[in-house]
This record gives sequence, C-alpha cells and structure tokens, in this order.
Amino acid sequence: MSGLRQRQKEQRREAIVNAALELFEVQGFSSTTVEQVAVQAGVSTPTVFNYFGSKQDILLALMERADQQALSDARQQMPSFDNAVDAMCHLESVIIRQELEALPASIWRELLPLGFLTPRPEAASSLNSRLVEEVAALLRELQGRGLLRESFDVDFVADFLNDYSSVLFMRLVQDDVPDLAAHEKRIRQLTQTLFDGLAPG
Repeated sequence: MSGLRQRQKEQRREAIVNAALELFEVQGFSSTTVEQVAVQAGVSTPTVFNYFGSKQDILLALMERADQQALSDARQQMPSFDNAVDAMCHLESVIIRQELEALPASIWRELLPLGFLTPRPEAASSLNSRLVEEVAALLRELQGRGLLRESFDVDFVADFLNDYSSVLFMRLVQDDVPDLAAHEKRIRQLTQTLFDGLAPG
C-alpha cells in the first residue's frame, strides 16, 4: 500500500513539474502563477505548495533532474574515453543539452537577468555545489587513470570549469536556436588549454 502511495506522490509531483514547464514556455516564468500551475496539473494550490515552496523550487527541480540525467549519462560513457579533454567536453555537452531540454533558451533568457533564484540562494548554491562535486569526482577518476597530473587541485579546476561554462551558457541562450557547435568549440579550446598544463609529464 505504501508503495502505491509513493508512486502516486511521484506521479503528482511529475504532473506539477510538467504543468509548470508548459506554462513557462507559453507565457513566461514571471507571468505564471502557482495557482495556474495547480489548475494545469489538476491539483489544488495547497497541493503544489506541499511539493514545492515556490515557482523557483519547481525550476530547481527541473535543473536538478537535467543535471542528474547528464551526470548519469556521462558516468556511463567515461570509461570509454582515453583522453581527458574529450571526456570533459563530452560531459559539458551532455549537461548543456539536458539543460536546454529541461528549459528552452527563451525561458533561460528570461530567468538569468532576473536573478530568478535570489529568493532561494542557498538552494541554488547547494545545487551548484553538488554539480561541482560531481565534476570533481569525474576529474579524480581521470586522474586515477593517469590521464591528468596527480598534483593538480581537482576542486579548483572543477569550480573554474563550472564558472567558465556558466558564463558561456549565458551567451549561448541569447539566441532562440542556440549555436551548440560554437559553444562546444569554445569549451574545447578552454579545456584543451587548461588540461595541456595538467597532462602527466
């Protein structure tokens, strides 16, 4: 019985997230209310608040889902790479594509200048920290396989790559049809330059 209740809760949560995304795409994030999300999902407004404290929390859920899917895909592919640059560029590509699938460029364009997570900076910071930790873990794996120098600061490099990628992502979503090829080229240039200095001697 508890298993059925858990599945129903997960289905309701998914329905709320999907309803919110549909509304964000049609009328924008700022113009969408929690009440509208509830109607679209076929639940009451208090039910939405039971699952998510705010619209920002729904966005965080979408972002977290995208990041986790990307990291899961990247982990499966990582053993097939024998070049650290290729491995990290693949990771970045998967993350970016998942994030654009979770939220289209038009929504990102609306959100980023607004500082949309300002009311929940600790939640956004925690989500970002988890992503950086996962990137650091993948770098350690590459380091353990002898593809990167043992002496370099994994945490610093993971943080640096995340910050640089975030800046490029803001540039990427300025167009309705993001130029993924140009974005991936910039990421590769930076990663190659950085990792050339981290390659084992």
